[in-house]
Amino acid sequence: MLIYAPSEGPPPSVRVEEQMPRWDAFTESLADAGLLVGADRLHGVDTAKTVRVRGGETQITDGPFATTKEFLAGYYLLEAPDLDTVLAHARRVPHIHYGTVEVRPIAGRDPE
Repeated sequence: MLIYAPSEGPPPSVRVEEQMPRWDAFTESLADAGLLVGADRLHGVDTAKTVRVRGGETQITDGPFATTKEFLAGYYLLEAPDLDTVLAHARRVPHIHYGTVEVRPIAGRDPE
């Protein structure tokens, strides 16, 4: 599950620090269900570096590859019996009412 957050931040009514216990409980629930393989938050896009090799030359630029309305804020790596299980948990991500969760299988594994 790729966790995306709005680039402009959460709505004014949302206090991120107040949501942290919900995130901790969500993460613990995935571990308790035996699904959690790994999870982490990512630093903001202001810390990103983009690396490309073009014409044999390495180019390193500050910032993300693209400017978008949302940014990748973190991830949860789950080992689940099927896609429906992951989708059910994706609906419970604490910021789902203003953020986005993208669910993708790991390449080389059956997507169902």
